[in-house]
Amino acid sequence: MSLKRFFLLITLSICFQINAQNYSGVSAPFINKSFDAFKPGESLKFRIHYGFFNASYATLDLNEEIFNNQKIFKATAIGRTTGIARFFFKVEDVYETFFDQSLVKPLKSTRNIYEGGYTKNTEILYDYNNNLAKVNDIKNSKISSVNIEKNVQDLISTFYFLRNHFDVNSLKINDFIRITIFFDAENYPFRMKFLGYENIKTKFGVINCLKFRPYIESGRVFSDSESLTLWVSNDKNKIPIKIEAGLRIGSIEADLEEFRGLKHPFKVNVNE
Repeated sequence: MSLKRFFLLITLSICFQINAQNYSGVSAPFINKSFDAFKPGESLKFRIHYGFFNASYATLDLNEEIFNNQKIFKATAIGRTTGIARFFFKVEDVYETFFDQSLVKPLKSTRNIYEGGYTKNTEILYDYNNNLAKVNDIKNSKISSVNIEKNVQDLISTFYFLRNHFDVNSLKINDFIRITIFFDAENYPFRMKFLGYENIKTKFGVINCLKFRPYIESGRVFSDSESLTLWVSNDKNKIPIKIEAGLRIGSIEADLEEFRGLKHPFKVNVNE
C-alpha cells in the first residue's frame, strides 16, 4: 500500500464518524444541543508509522473564528510526511472546515494538498436551501454545483458531529454505523461495524476503547486484502486512540501522540 493511499486512510479514519446517514437503520438528523464532547482549543496529534519507522504526522485543531459576521468553529487537519518518507514521497495536506457553533454541519470546506507532486486546491460552500455544494476548483479555475443530501457532512466536520451525537450506550456488538461523506465533489457511502470494547496500551497508559471495523470501497483507497481497525476512547471525549491497516506483511498504524484542550478528563486505566 502506497503512502499516499495510507495518508488518505488516516484522513478518513481520524474523521471516522463521517456524516451518519443511518445508525442501525435509523436516520440520524442534525441535532441542536450544547457541545458535550469538545471545546475550542482542542488539539490532537497522530503519529503514522510502520513498526518503528515513522512515516508522517497528522494534526487536528479546533478554534473559534468569524464567518459571515458570526462566531463559528474552524477545524483544521494537517498531514505531513517526515524523515525518510518525506524524501521519497512528500505530503503537505491541509483541510479546513467551518461550522456553526450551535449546529454541526459544514458551512465552508477547503482542501489544499501536495502529495508527491500531485496538487489540489478547492473551496466548497454549502447551500442548504437548494441542497447544493458549490465547488470552486481554484487550481483549474473551474466552478461547479453538486447535489448534496440533507444531512451532509464533509471530511472534517463529521468528526465533531458524531462525537457530539454518538450514543455509546445504544451500541451493540456487530451494529453498523452507515454513513455518507461528501468529498472531492462526490458523495461516498461508508460503513463501520462495532466490534466491542478493548483495552489498548499507549504511551499514556492503558485506555479502554470502542473498537470498530471500517469498510472502505475497494479499489479507491484499499485492496480487498487490506483490513482496517479503529479504536476510539470510551469516554466523553470520544477521540481516536489507534488506527491500524493490516497489510500482507505487517501493518501500518496511527497512534495518538499528543493532545491538549480536551473538554473532559482523559481516562487512563493503568500506566504500564
